Amino acid sequence: MGMDEAAVRYTNAVLIDDEQQTHLGDFLLHSDGSWAASKGDEDVVQNLDGSKKLITRSFQNWHTHLPMQLNARDFSDGLPLQEWLEKSIFPTEMNLTKEYARIGALASAVEMIKTGSTFACDMYHFPEAIVSALNEAGVRGIICGPQTQWPPREGGDDGSVRKELDSQLASNRPENKVQYGVATHAVYTCDEDTLLGGKELAEKHDAHLSIHISETRKEVADCFKQTGMYPVEYLDSIDYFIPDKTICAHGSWVKKSEMRTMAARKTILAHCPSSNMKLACGGTASLPAYKQAGVEVRLGTDGPASSGSGLDMAHEARMSCLVQRHDHWDASALLAKEAFAMATTGSQDWAVWNLNDIRMSPYGKDNERHISNLIYNGGQCLDLWVDGIPLMQSGKVTTIDEDKLLETFNDAVDQYYSL
Repeated sequence: MGMDEAAVRYTNAVLIDDEQQTHLGDFLLHSDGSWAASKGDEDVVQNLDGSKKLITRSFQNWHTHLPMQLNARDFSDGLPLQEWLEKSIFPTEMNLTKEYARIGALASAVEMIKTGSTFACDMYHFPEAIVSALNEAGVRGIICGPQTQWPPREGGDDGSVRKELDSQLASNRPENKVQYGVATHAVYTCDEDTLLGGKELAEKHDAHLSIHISETRKEVADCFKQTGMYPVEYLDSIDYFIPDKTICAHGSWVKKSEMRTMAARKTILAHCPSSNMKLACGGTASLPAYKQAGVEVRLGTDGPASSGSGLDMAHEARMSCLVQRHDHWDASALLAKEAFAMATTGSQDWAVWNLNDIRMSPYGKDNERHISNLIYNGGQCLDLWVDGIPLMQSGKVTTIDEDKLLETFNDAVDQYYSL
C-alpha cells in the first residue's frame, strides 16, 4: 500500500464521525482531514496508542478578538458593554501596536490549541499581525481587519488603512489556512459609507464580512430612533449583506422578521452566550427561533476579556445549552450533541481527548456518554491535527514554545498597561 506522507494510525481508540456515530478500533487520520478504519498494514508516519483516547472533529470559533488576550479576564469586571468599551477597552487600545497584537494573538492561539480548537473568525486591529501569529501556531482563521484608523496610527489615516487592507485581501489564496476578511464593527460605530465600503472591499476580493449585530437593547433602540428601523432591517435597507459571506455576531435582540431576512440573505449567526451574560446584555440569541427561520448558526467565544469562557469552546457549548434551556423554559431547547455539532461545523481537523480524565467518565455502556461528558464537564485535549501536522501531542504544544511565550506575554501585558 502506498505511503500517505501524513497519515497517522491510532490503535484501540474511540472515534466519533461527522454524523456523531461512534466507532471503536484502529483508525487512520489522513492529511486531507478524512479518516478510515485501519487494517494494520498501512505505511504511516506515526503509530499511536489510542487506548483511552477519544477522537473527534476539532472545534471552530466563529467570533473572536484574539489579541484581547492582553486584556486580563478580570479586566474591568462588573461593567456593562457600553461602559466596558468606552471606559476600559477603547482607552487601552490607544496603546495597541502591531507587536502587542501579535503577542496577544499568539497567546490566544496556544489557548485554542490546548482546548481543541483549530479555527477562529477574528475581528480586530492589525490583522497582518494576527495572521502572522496564527500561521506560526498552525491553526486556521478568517482574520477580519477594520478599514478605519483605530487605534490611531502614526502617519496613517483611514485612506491608508483601507488601502493596506485592500492589499492584504489581495494576498488571499485558496490554499492559505489563514485568510483575510473585512470587519465593520457595528451600526453604532460605522456610518453608512463605512458599512458599504466594507461590503465593497469584501465583494471585490470574495472575502468574508463580519459585524456585531443587535448585541444590546440600547443598540437596537438607538438604531430605531435614528433610522426608523432595527439593525438587521437597516443593514438590509442599504443592501449590506453578502450571501454566504456575512458573519453576524451576537444577534441577541433580533425580531423574527429580521431572522427571516438573515436567512434569506444567507448570513451566518455567531452565537456568543458567555459574553452576552458576562456583559449583562439582557438577552442571548434565541436559537429555536433562528433555527425555525432557517438561519445558519455557529458558536463563538467573543474576546477573552468579555467572555467567561476565554477560548474554550467546550465550555462555550455548555453555556449555550444552559442559557437556551433557561431562556425558553425547555430542557430540550439545545442538546449537548446539537451544541457539539454547532461548535464543530465545517471542521476538517482532529482533536484527541483523554478518556482517563475523570471528567470524561462514565463512558456509558455503549460509549454513548462521550459528547455529553465533553460538553458538560470539559476534558483534556491531548493531540490536535491540522493538515496532517500535529499542533499538540501528549498535551504539549509543538508549534510554539509555550514557556517562552508565557514570559513574553506577561511582560507585554505589564508594558501595555503601564503606557
